[in-house]
Amino acid sequence: MTATTPTYQSDAVAEEIVDVVVIGGGAAGLNGALILARSRRSVVVIDSGSPRNAPAASMHGFIVLDGMAPQEILRRGREQVRQYGGLVVDAEVMAAEPAPPSARGDLRFTVTLADGRTITSRRILIATGLTDVLPELPGLAEHWGDSVLHCPYCHGWEVRDQPIGILATGPVSIVHTFLFRQLTEDLIYFTQGTDLDDDDRDRFAARGIRIVDTPVTEIVDDDNGALAGLRLADGQIVARSVVAVLAQLRARIQGLEGLGLPVHEPPNIGVGFASGIAGATEVPGVWVAGNATDLTAQVGPSAAAGALAGADINRMLAIADTDAALHEKRREA
Repeated sequence: MTATTPTYQSDAVAEEIVDVVVIGGGAAGLNGALILARSRRSVVVIDSGSPRNAPAASMHGFIVLDGMAPQEILRRGREQVRQYGGLVVDAEVMAAEPAPPSARGDLRFTVTLADGRTITSRRILIATGLTDVLPELPGLAEHWGDSVLHCPYCHGWEVRDQPIGILATGPVSIVHTFLFRQLTEDLIYFTQGTDLDDDDRDRFAARGIRIVDTPVTEIVDDDNGALAGLRLADGQIVARSVVAVLAQLRARIQGLEGLGLPVHEPPNIGVGFASGIAGATEVPGVWVAGNATDLTAQVGPSAAAGALAGADINRMLAIADTDAALHEKRREA
């Protein structure tokens, strides 16, 4: 491995079988690639350039990097992977599927990019992240990642003491409300048709949390385009500067259907890839890390999961390499 920054040459990659293709270049994917590249594995990261946290101005809750812009974290991560000989490719994966095994029976996979180029790899690490599916409410998506938030740990400190509205999406929004109550005394829970029993209402009252049962019909802006409040079905506008909402979380699975990976669906949360220890899946040779499997993981846990998966992939490749060397030695004897 060289310490120079390699460039992506389609012919070279197409002709060469690499150890690992990492699909997704966020915290999980880049940290997995870093572990693999530092282990002198040939690794190619394929990233479409659409990180989940792109709308956010800064990332929080990860020691040392707290407050850094998400794009800067990715820039540094790419640079560090490249300095150990890893490749980072700006491209979209259109298909990933098993390929015929090697002559010795080692696993093979084919990854096809949107421009038609293909890469053959021995193993795959999926770190595609997820998509936040917001309620269909006019004006909500326009403020996502700014004044429409989901995570009290990612953005809560920045909106402390402001008038916050919780837009309920189900029973999980109740605990979500208690978390945001830690950050402000001016909190309103908009039920949006979800049930609150008498005990829930008493608990809200005990914490000074107001409840609005009238449905919200749209998000209202002020003259400068900033979030100003929520319009109700009766025409009333309830002033708020921040809205917290738990979106449905759905792993990005497009193009990966050919791998036949099982999924799991945590109740009231969303859909992700199922995985076991260190991100191993039921499909031999395929690992998954980060939000693609752990739907609620922040940047820190996602990066850690990528490292664990990368180390496990390297371990399995080391065993396969040793088995192949032993087979060859015995054949020559």
